[in-house]
Amino acid sequence: MTRRQEIMGTALGLMRNKGYLNTSMRDIASAVNMEAASLYNHIKNKEEILTNTCFGLAEALELGIKDVNDIYFNAAEKLKMAIHNHITVITQDLNASHLFIHEWRHLSEAMRNQFISRRDSYEKEFRDIVILGFEEGEFKDVDPKFATLTILASLNWVSEWYRPQGEMQPKEIAEKLTQFILSGLQKN
Repeated sequence: MTRRQEIMGTALGLMRNKGYLNTSMRDIASAVNMEAASLYNHIKNKEEILTNTCFGLAEALELGIKDVNDIYFNAAEKLKMAIHNHITVITQDLNASHLFIHEWRHLSEAMRNQFISRRDSYEKEFRDIVILGFEEGEFKDVDPKFATLTILASLNWVSEWYRPQGEMQPKEIAEKLTQFILSGLQKN
């Protein structure tokens, strides 16, 4: 692990525990046993940490959903793959996921607007899967936007309770969520 990676990891942990606004560069420097002035040799400011984290996870999620939608499967199979990809990304680094899900609002206005645009695009990719399921006659006639937001809220909530040492691992969580979500969407 490089010094920058150590600093980033420590900063993410602090920001998860204290909140982005309540974590100072001095807090981060102290936690990595470094003078605050030396910290700036590795990172520019707190926003760099937040921006890199939010956009890094956004990119990983986007790549996953585009891979799913670039291949032809039925909607249920696509949804299963999309759920698995999302859970895999969200559970890789819970500190980063916390910032991505809760602290993005503190991005600068320009970065926040870009982030929202990417988030909306990601939601649309998920919504397209729900619409496909309806068009195929496999899913119930539901409000696609409401269904998508409900699905994504369920997937993102995993970052709040998942523990790597816990009883369930990401693959099992994704399978259980897939079964539960499909039971609500599929026609009997």
